[in-house]
Amino acid sequence: MIIDQQSVSLDPRDPEFVQDPYPFYAELRDHCPVFHWRELGHWCFAGYQDVSALLRDRRFGRQILHLATREELGWPEAPAHLAPFHQFEEHSLLEIEPPVHTRLRGFINPSFLPRQIERLRPEVERLSHELISQFAAQGSTDLIASFAEPVPVMVIARFLGVPDGMGPQILAWSHDMVAIYQARRDRNVEDRAVAATIAFSAYIRGLLAEHRTTPGEDFLSQLLTARDGDGTALTEDELVTTAILLLNAGHEATVHAIGNGVQALLAGAGPAAFLTAPATCTEEMLRFDTPLHMFKRYALENVEYRGIKLRRGDQIGLLLGSANRDEQKFPLPDIFNPARSPNPHLSFGAGIHFCIGAPLARLELQTALRVLCERLPTLQLDGKARYRDTWHFHALESLPVSW
Repeated sequence: MIIDQQSVSLDPRDPEFVQDPYPFYAELRDHCPVFHWRELGHWCFAGYQDVSALLRDRRFGRQILHLATREELGWPEAPAHLAPFHQFEEHSLLEIEPPVHTRLRGFINPSFLPRQIERLRPEVERLSHELISQFAAQGSTDLIASFAEPVPVMVIARFLGVPDGMGPQILAWSHDMVAIYQARRDRNVEDRAVAATIAFSAYIRGLLAEHRTTPGEDFLSQLLTARDGDGTALTEDELVTTAILLLNAGHEATVHAIGNGVQALLAGAGPAAFLTAPATCTEEMLRFDTPLHMFKRYALENVEYRGIKLRRGDQIGLLLGSANRDEQKFPLPDIFNPARSPNPHLSFGAGIHFCIGAPLARLELQTALRVLCERLPTLQLDGKARYRDTWHFHALESLPVSW
């Protein structure tokens, strides 16, 4: 890493950075917490105070083309081959701003309130027991493949009304789609993301048709009949994008939170520590090694922040992974402390784009990992785990464990 005043050169695919970005983040916070990342081409913020403030700052948003054209912003035309993916994103809750965001979130919020999500706890517990029973006698396993992946995939699929057998295909489509957000993507990554978007969308349209004919008590059936205050329903495109977003976001980050969290737990405190304080330990897992390390936003107007002049349409990167290790906010931030409280981490974001699935993710982590630690009290790391080259997602390729 090369630091020249407020300009930083750092290859986000450098193996050393991919495997352990936290020493790099610490150096950035010490020397230039506000910096222009040359390889990414935009300004980034590494300190907790800035990241927290900018997540809530309404002068920034997840989209800009609702306020200005590409020509006005000086942007080139979007590549034609990415059109299907961009059309999908036009209706994504994660990528839109009020008033459209407010309307769409209103359809989804009621079903993701903590008291509604709590009804899923017995299902998560039962599923966790079933999965562990499949490998408990082996003495070792790759916990990502055997536990961290299937738990959240099957939970969100059942919640939405997607058949269990679609789990592997959902995983494949999801991995291909979210790969488009990683640093330094290439044409092959883009083509795979587009193909996955087209195939996933076609599947969801067919599933929606089935639910219209034979509705159930699942969330998709509820969305089909839901109306807003004006009596307006979601459009077909909004339904498709919302279903895919929930399936992708409803498992992708939770898979990595389980994997990263268990590794941190076993590297230090051990399974008994989780059983002693499951709620605070879950929050510490989310803080200590969060799956999403950067959240991007656009300046919606000309803005000056911390002496940096940003024009409308300029993009900024908020380093969640760095903010969660900021020593000015968290005492001894590089120590995994299962009893840490308070723990105001930013892993779920903040502001209007605070993760709608946070209650579900917390329930899955608390319940699944309690069952895991009870069933396998001697669980330990079995070899060195490695992270995937997918920054700004921080996710393990595998997690070999034994007991």
